[in-house]
Amino acid sequence: MTQTYKAQIYVTLRPSVLDPAGTAVQSGLGHLGYDNVEQVRIGKYIELLIRAADESTARTQLDRMCDQLLANPVIENYQFELTAMAIQQDQGVRR
Repeated sequence: MTQTYKAQIYVTLRPSVLDPAGTAVQSGLGHLGYDNVEQVRIGKYIELLIRAADESTARTQLDRMCDQLLANPVIENYQFELTAMAIQQDQGVRR
């Protein structure tokens, strides 16, 4: 029996990588009067549902997905949260 998990994946640039989009947003915020913003870093948020035999298998697969496609490991870091979804039984409609 497989379990469905919800994965929330956060991908961010490594601290050593320049972030021109973040710099542009910081500048825009300054023009709007938000001079107290010291640094902006732009990243990605990815959410997906994955079926796996257990949490360990799901974590291993997610790690591979992030490393191979969802993040560029040369310039990006990633982390994810994994939550088991409640098992829902199919309830047919009665007429």
